[in-house]
Amino acid sequence: MVLDSPGTPLRAAELPAPEPGPGQVLVAVDACGVCRTDLHVVDGELPDSKLPLVPGHQVVGRVLEPGARLAAGDRVGIPWLGWTCGECRYCLSGRENLCDRARFTGYQLDGGYAELVKADERFCFPVPEKYDDLEAAPLLCAGLIGYRSLRLAGDPERLGLYGFGASAHIVAQVARHEGRRVFAFTRAGDAETQAFARSLGVEWAGDASQSPPEELDAAIIFAPVGELVPAALAAVAKGGSVVCAGIHMSDIPSFPYEFLWGERVVRSVANLTRRDGEELLALAPRVPIRTEVEAFPLEQANEALGRLRSGGVLGAAVLAVRA
Repeated sequence: MVLDSPGTPLRAAELPAPEPGPGQVLVAVDACGVCRTDLHVVDGELPDSKLPLVPGHQVVGRVLEPGARLAAGDRVGIPWLGWTCGECRYCLSGRENLCDRARFTGYQLDGGYAELVKADERFCFPVPEKYDDLEAAPLLCAGLIGYRSLRLAGDPERLGLYGFGASAHIVAQVARHEGRRVFAFTRAGDAETQAFARSLGVEWAGDASQSPPEELDAAIIFAPVGELVPAALAAVAKGGSVVCAGIHMSDIPSFPYEFLWGERVVRSVANLTRRDGEELLALAPRVPIRTEVEAFPLEQANEALGRLRSGGVLGAAVLAVRA
């Protein structure tokens, strides 16, 4: 499924098989998660994407043409971070997610809305056997960004999650596993998602416009809505953190300094590192994380994106590429 121009539907196409170069492997795609970042790319909110482009960066498949590290038949996951230079000050200080020359799967590199994809084998992860292909796909971005966001939130006892979709439904399980109390904020009147949140051990679930029943120690904002930043700051206790987890967000409105005062912190999360991937995929079977997925055939990628755009997916949408 190919994006020719931002703001246009994806089209089904027969493309030549990718030809892996040095350090790359060819992977037969079994499943690919549908991410909100895919929406930002398709809708043109993230500029300068490769065009034409095959989107998708939560890829699960099996190696067809091996590399130096991966053998034919290995099941691997391919995440958003597809390549870094390994030479800059960010790469050399354990912050490869900030590499200025980084290239991203399904954005500058063709991704997993396809039957075949090539990938740098250094940025492929082994997938835990506990998960089938559809269940594993959301871990590769929704799970990873949620995990990194939780780590950057500090050590909160009371954690607020604004936007309870693919990422939040995973990170809520990690937070509960760690003994944290979780509060979920959804679209107004979304009783179904609020009930879903409570089914995963969330203590309280309500509208994002509401105040939680008690102060939070930290909040993670997954919804790409800038006006949630002052709302989350107002809900966070002194010394707390508000973490913006999305790669794109609408403008943040002005707010009184009083909301920030008291050593509150606002920060963003950018991409992920390979270490994040290794840690989460080792942790997932121990929690154990359960991913709630709604499957779509590859040719229904536009429908899956539309459902995600409208908030109609409970958990995560995944393309079942190999039936």
